[in-house]
Amino acid sequence: MTEKLSNETRGPLLDPLLENGWELTDGRDAITKTFKFGDFAEAFSWMTRAAIWAEKWDHHPEWFNVYNRVEVTLTTHDVDGLSTLDAKLARKFDGL
Repeated sequence: MTEKLSNETRGPLLDPLLENGWELTDGRDAITKTFKFGDFAEAFSWMTRAAIWAEKWDHHPEWFNVYNRVEVTLTTHDVDGLSTLDAKLARKFDGL
């Protein structure tokens, strides 16, 4: 079972993500990042690849797409906050 990140694990898991453009979300225990692409087709292609990983790991992002921009928010609803699944998916999304 997935657990909410403890105070001890938050820094080591989240700090590298925050250094890579992710931000803590105001008002909730989540992280957010905006990905920008050359055009809509590139953004949608990235979303398709990201969706395959999200489905494979059964952990789905909140996201919003307009033209070449995809805004992603990650949190684990089952634990009402951030978990290791969010850090894992964020690293995967950065690598796509």
